[in-house]
Amino acid sequence: MALDRDHVLRSAAALLTRRSTATMDEVAKAAGISRATLHRHFAGRDALVRALEALGIAECEAALDRARPEEGSAADAVRRLVREIEPAAGLLAFLYGESQLWEGERQNDGWQRLDARIGALFQRGQQNGEFRIDLTPVWLTEALYGLIASGAWATLDGRVAARDFPTMIAELLLGGSLRREEP
Repeated sequence: MALDRDHVLRSAAALLTRRSTATMDEVAKAAGISRATLHRHFAGRDALVRALEALGIAECEAALDRARPEEGSAADAVRRLVREIEPAAGLLAFLYGESQLWEGERQNDGWQRLDARIGALFQRGQQNGEFRIDLTPVWLTEALYGLIASGAWATLDGRVAARDFPTMIAELLLGGSLRREEP
């Protein structure tokens, strides 16, 4: 019987999102496979995390595609992006905490692609007068990632209703980034 890699990765993501310190034994059990089978496909935790990183990047890129960031107002595009990325928020929260993903040459180029696309959305909002120009697109992108991770953790802990996630994230970010008329 062939291993369903997607099932294993999604099982690992679900577990590690809730318990980032789970062992490989616990990941194998969550996926319904033996530890030996897990290790045949992922030599260790680092290999598993790298595979989860690739899944997270792919899910974010798909969410960006569905959000159509180049259409309509930039603020509405941010709202669409947060809605579309919500299903992957837990995985992104886990990856956000895995600092080895951002170490020098080991960084996956997918993060740079995502940063560039999201940064372009914020830059478009600045150019058309929607967003403040004193907040850089890089900072707004990082703030978005941080809010998504924080929102995912609060939702997973039951401190925030999942249905409120998109509104809380988008409106908090936009509340600080939208350009206001001078008094």
